[in-house]
Parts: sequence; structure tokens; C-alpha cells
Amino acid sequence: MLNFKDAQINFMKQRKLALIISLTLIIASLLTLYFRGLNFGIDFTGGTLIEVHYPEPVGLEIVRPTLETHGYERAIVQHFGTSQDVLIRIAPREDEDSALLSNEIFRILQADFAGVLELRRVEFVGPQVGEELREQGGLAMLYALFGILIYIALRFEWRFSVGAVLALMHDVIITLGIFSLLQLDFDLGVLAALLAVIGYSLNDTIVVYDRIRENFRKLRKESAMQVMNLSINHTLSRTIITGVTTLLVLLALFFLGGSVLQNFALALIIGIVVGTYSSIYIAGALALMMGVDRSVMLPVKKEGASQPSLDEQQP
Repeated sequence: MLNFKDAQINFMKQRKLALIISLTLIIASLLTLYFRGLNFGIDFTGGTLIEVHYPEPVGLEIVRPTLETHGYERAIVQHFGTSQDVLIRIAPREDEDSALLSNEIFRILQADFAGVLELRRVEFVGPQVGEELREQGGLAMLYALFGILIYIALRFEWRFSVGAVLALMHDVIITLGIFSLLQLDFDLGVLAALLAVIGYSLNDTIVVYDRIRENFRKLRKESAMQVMNLSINHTLSRTIITGVTTLLVLLALFFLGGSVLQNFALALIIGIVVGTYSSIYIAGALALMMGVDRSVMLPVKKEGASQPSLDEQQP
């Protein structure tokens, strides 16, 4: 069912519709990011981290309601290593000392549990550190995109380079827009997922671009649009199968990996779906719009340039 070896889908005919859809999603994502912003996690906002050890396994569905009834609805609760160790993350609160906050959380949990709890660790991340992490994370993505721009310009041609970077920006912006719309926690794990999406989507785009360059050398009579279509169809089977198999792993992480991995897996799921779409519909269309054709890929040699001189012909 996933064998598209003889597929003849006219992707370039649908490029205007695809670009309109992508542009609409990008504008909607930017507006959502502007008006709603991202729901930054404790890694970026700062806050208190508390590790509590229970003498017996405890379910998170018991710990969360206990904290919610005492006004800590946004506390992030997760198991840490074993089902007996619970990690609690609390966002910073105005006019509240972090040491007093950790003692209050421990007192609440101890009062709700019949046995004796152990407070193993308390850490505090200041707002300044969180802001630095935010800035460094944004710079990491910009550096990655800039490096990709240079690499593809050297490997292929500058039009391909711009097309690939725009396609990657398309993937990242839409993923961020969905996280902003749903107000999901954006932490270092999600940032790592976005960087992984950039690498994954770039890999797909490079495969398509490489086949386009190869077909420009082989197919001398077809137009640039026909070469683009054939190249995307030739790589379609590989693109779909790679995406499906990766999604199977990520869906398992999302549903079975627990709350710790859910946002990380969701960011990768969204990014891979959008990245696969952009590799098929957007990257090639952008390169075509910027004037990629046979004259660009195979510059005409000057007359006599390939002929050796008389001196070179002599032994």
C-alpha cells in the first residue's frame, strides 16, 4: 500500500493551493503566538522543584488532587525513576519564599499520607536563569537554521538553500502555534523536540533536492516543473514509509510514556507530520518559484571549454 514507485501525482499543479494553506497556517500561528504566547514551563520561567520519596508505590492520581485542593492547580507532578519517588514542579509565586513553599508542599503531602515521607531534594530555578535559557534556546534554533542555509548553499544552490530554510521555519512556526493555541507547557524537552524536527525535516528535504538535481542531469527534455514532480514522486515511498514508522514510535511514547514525555512526543508528532507535508509540497515549490531550472542546475559550458588544447593533446 505504501509502494509509490510508479506514482504520477502532479504535486506542482497543487503548489499554489498548498502555499495558500501554509501561509494561512503561518499567519494564524503568528497571531496566536502574539496574542496568547507560549505557556513556558519551569525551565524557562523559574520555580521550585521538590522530590519526595514515599515508602510504598503511590499513584499520581492521588498526589495531584491533594495539591489542587490546596491551590496548586498548575503543579507538574510526575514519577522520578520509580513509582515511589515523586517529582513536583511549582511555578514561582509573587511574595512567596521558595524555602517556605517547599516546606508547605511537603507538609500538605505528609498530612494526606498515613506513613512517613522523605524530602529528598529541593531546587530553585530563578527567573533570570529561566530567561537566559529562553534566549539561548531561541539562539540555538537560529544558529541551526543559519548553518543549514550555508550547508545547502554549498551542497546544492542558494535557491535550494533559501527554500529549505523557509520550509523549516514553516514547520517550527506551525508547531509553536499549536502549542500556543492549546497552551501546552513549553519546556526544554519541547525545545529539544523542535531541534529534532528541524533535523528530520531537513533530511527529507535534502533527499528530495538530491533527486531533483539528479533528474535534471538525466532528463534533458522535460520542463523544470515535470522534473520536480518526477523527483517528488520518486522519493514519495521513502518519505511516507519513514514518516509512518517514526510516528508509530512517537505515538507509543505519547500514549505509554507517561506525562513526562507527552509534550515532547506531541511536538515531534506535529513537527514530523508538518515536516513531511512541507518536504513534499513546500520545499520544491519554493525552489521553483525562485527560478530553479535546468540553466541553474546545469550551467552551459562555453564553446570550446571542454576541448583540450594542442599542447595538452601531445604526449
